Amino acid sequence: MNEHVSPRRRREVIDALRRGTVPANGLDLLAVGLERFTPALDADLDAVAGGGSAFKAVRGEYGAGKTFVTRYVAERALRRGFASAEVQISETETPLHKLETVYRRVGEALRTAAFPPSALRPVLDSWLFTLESDATAADPGLAGRGQAAVDEAVEGLLEQRLAAVSMRTPAFAQALRAYRSAVTAGDGAGADALAAWLGGQPHVAAAAKRSAGIRGELDHFGAMGFLQGLLEVLRDAGHPGLLLVLDEVETLQRVRGDVRDKALNALRQLLDEIDAGRYPGLFLVITGTPAFYDGPSGVPRLPPLAQRLATDFSTDPRFDNPRAVQLRLPGFDRDALLALGAKVRDLYAAGTAEPDRVVKIVDDAYVGELADAVTGSLGGKVGVAPRVFLKKLVTDVLDRVDQFADFDPRRHYALTLAAGELSEVERNAAALAVPSAARADDIDLDLP
Repeated sequence: MNEHVSPRRRREVIDALRRGTVPANGLDLLAVGLERFTPALDADLDAVAGGGSAFKAVRGEYGAGKTFVTRYVAERALRRGFASAEVQISETETPLHKLETVYRRVGEALRTAAFPPSALRPVLDSWLFTLESDATAADPGLAGRGQAAVDEAVEGLLEQRLAAVSMRTPAFAQALRAYRSAVTAGDGAGADALAAWLGGQPHVAAAAKRSAGIRGELDHFGAMGFLQGLLEVLRDAGHPGLLLVLDEVETLQRVRGDVRDKALNALRQLLDEIDAGRYPGLFLVITGTPAFYDGPSGVPRLPPLAQRLATDFSTDPRFDNPRAVQLRLPGFDRDALLALGAKVRDLYAAGTAEPDRVVKIVDDAYVGELADAVTGSLGGKVGVAPRVFLKKLVTDVLDRVDQFADFDPRRHYALTLAAGELSEVERNAAALAVPSAARADDIDLDLP
């Protein structure tokens, strides 16, 4: 049972499963089969917290749990004080070859343990407070010499800590100085505009930029410098690092050839910068399908990137090296699916008025029956089943058992799957389960 889980945490997880989505928090409650990866991932987080940087490429087919794994790592990072940001790569909204757009999404998705997205403004304010605290701690008599002396000391400390960033992207440090001045002067509108510009937002008021002595918009190369500056600010604000997830990178395979090549090169640039030690405090994680890492429309198109990501998967998956640059997710088998279902059942039951009754009715045998029914309806593809299985388990079974004392899922419930509740991949899998005689191509027509 999960009696120790807080009601709020339990509700957040169950509500997400009821919607058919990956929970934003509480993923440790659902983790199945991740024990082999956790020590290596924790070691990477520790290295980043110590001033290093890390990169991991998560590899798996649809349903293997790529999003789950990245959010699981993010949750562990947040507990260590990290900030995190999950960015969905897409051809139209967030093309990878435009790092200025990727950086903007980082600012919008930035979160900490204390603040949900976007946490950029609270991080900036925490950074200002830390600067002033550090300046007065270094010179206890500073406060007695007036605000002008404090401002001068803080300005000097700011310049010292942003020296490396100023050499590469002076506009970032310049905007930070102006942001601090706006906050100190009580200019809320100006501070908002400058915070937006520091977050990579376009179309910031020209007056705000003129007041800071900055001009233009952020470009591809400027974004790389801004990321370096953001890491510096996060560190000074008490966050040892940033976990940045670039999800669904495999979408690059569907874009025009020249755009795809630019995107792959942008990824190579990021990896080179990490290897060169220019992003201390950054843990970059990307996700993709095997076709992206191995196929002709993916990583192999850029040999230098392919060399960096090369990982031997010719051995038995049991002996995969979790410390390697690529991490292969084997996907769900029936045993893992049943273990996950039992975890969710126990988590749900612990929050009900009659937990023993819920567990007795929805016992392990029934969890197995439902898992087999869902998997069978999806063409026998266990890897595609987890999302639908958990949604049906919570919404159609556990909710009813909890609310209706005479509800017996074995007698009163029969699994149904509507096309509208399935994703494209799930619909394709479901089509495999349709009896051959019901397929249009297999119907004999008696034509003259």
